[in-house]
Amino acid sequence: MPAHKPHLLLLILPILLLLLPSAVHSRPLSSSQSSDLISDGFHSLRTPPYILLNPFSAEESCEQTYGFMPCTSTVLGNLFLIIVYGYLMFVAATYLSTGSELLLQMLGPGIVGGLFLPMLGALPDAMLILVSGLSGSTATAQSQVSVGMGLLAGSTVMLVTVIWGSCIVVGKCDLGETDSVAINGQNTKGFSLTGTGVSTDIWTCYAARIMVISVIPFIVVQLTQLLHSASGRHLAVLIVLILSLLMLISYCLYQVFQPWIQRRRLAYVKLKHVMSGILKHLRQRALGRFLTDDGQPNKDVMEKLFHAIDENHDGRLSASELKALILGIRFEEINFDRDDAVDKIMKDFDIIRRDNYIDCNEFVHGISKWIEEAKRSGAVITDPSSRTFTYLDNFQRQAKREHALLGLEDQVEDQSNEVVEGVENPKWISIKAVLMLLLGTIIAAVFADPLVDAVDNFSDATSIPTFFISFIALPLATNSSEAVSAIIFASRKTCTTASLTFSELYGAVTMNNLLCLSVFLALVYIRGLTWDFSSEVLVIFIVCIVMGAFASFRNTFPLWTSLLAYLLYPFSLALVYVLDYIFGWS
Repeated sequence: MPAHKPHLLLLILPILLLLLPSAVHSRPLSSSQSSDLISDGFHSLRTPPYILLNPFSAEESCEQTYGFMPCTSTVLGNLFLIIVYGYLMFVAATYLSTGSELLLQMLGPGIVGGLFLPMLGALPDAMLILVSGLSGSTATAQSQVSVGMGLLAGSTVMLVTVIWGSCIVVGKCDLGETDSVAINGQNTKGFSLTGTGVSTDIWTCYAARIMVISVIPFIVVQLTQLLHSASGRHLAVLIVLILSLLMLISYCLYQVFQPWIQRRRLAYVKLKHVMSGILKHLRQRALGRFLTDDGQPNKDVMEKLFHAIDENHDGRLSASELKALILGIRFEEINFDRDDAVDKIMKDFDIIRRDNYIDCNEFVHGISKWIEEAKRSGAVITDPSSRTFTYLDNFQRQAKREHALLGLEDQVEDQSNEVVEGVENPKWISIKAVLMLLLGTIIAAVFADPLVDAVDNFSDATSIPTFFISFIALPLATNSSEAVSAIIFASRKTCTTASLTFSELYGAVTMNNLLCLSVFLALVYIRGLTWDFSSEVLVIFIVCIVMGAFASFRNTFPLWTSLLAYLLYPFSLALVYVLDYIFGWS
């Protein structure tokens, strides 16, 4: 997403903040601070929320963050502060996002794209969660820590419900009549719930499965609450913290090595496509039965084929002769480098003499190996002489399908290489990226604490639990930049952009679930806070499992799936309210 121009507002907003009326005495004394420590994760009593009739009343005093930041105890005043600080967090997220994109252009994927960028994307959320549990005494931290839990749950739910559904709506294309796959750029069916939708690649399914796995620490930490001993619960939080950190490190390592894994798998699928094409071509040219009665390659026929391909009749196949064979087949379904295909065939066949030539024995051995692999991938052949094409056709269809699911990486790899090689003035781009990342980090660090205080004060003024305020309001600030970028990218209406968009959403949720939860658990353990967020954990679990399982085993999402995503958002809020206020879970 292109960087915004918030420089003028950054100069004006502090002046507006200083002009805002505030009372400088002490932090508001809420019911949770005037009574014993409440272990429900909320700073106010579990009574239905309501808004004060007079939003301008200011019966309580407040304490300025850092000793000079403005504060107020009125409803409208704190609402204004939440909007201002929220916008500043949005600016921080925008700087971090833009700086990350510039850094990725310079250094490419791998350590940068897999390790640093996902963490930078979750940095504003992690910063808000961190400061929510560091303020004041243990009682104050217990009061404000629900802001962090609300942000964690709200960000996760918003990413895979509202933003996910919006990407389906703006990115929808016509679905094919036979294969139900989205047709790139074609949108003639309007808002047909079943006739339009988006399609993604197989890597997006893997990202969704990883997102499902990332909820394991939530389940484990909730199970530990069954322990009756307070010290046992405290130790259990430490164990879950270690588990969450280990999963975070594993996910980062996977992201680092993912481009290499994807390139290796794509190369193998390309080889399978070449294998299927060559086998069918040789079967058509075979002077006799391609297979014997027992289904094995007919050695005599293989030798005749070898001599037919050996144009100079020197008893061995060179790279130029293999390339002529490949060019003669005319692979129209797939675009690949012919020289690269020749190298793969040479490596696969030239395993005896290793002289960059293929003799007759190596040719027969290599073709036999390919046929055996085609048999394992295709149908069972009962009559090899008459049904040779059956498993070859199945093998070719399987290779084409796998390439269609993985072909995205070929395009992305080529685009990434072009971008990295075509960067102008790399030194200035690097400096600009570092400055934007530094500025975004500073803004997030400075204004995270005032935002948490404003949410806490607004909760005191309205008697609305901080969880609901942070669940709805804070994700809008920390994820707006990512949301707008995802929706704009999805609107290009191609499988490539849809796959990248949804993979980024699943990756953001995974990083939220692991990095932000690790920060949260560290606060609970170090400050000795009480973990009592049963309903909130259940919401995260349900949303991630439903959307993750839904996206793990399918590649096409009709328009009606966006309605399911949208409905999960109000369902999540209603579920927390019912469990906490009606059934008294906490």
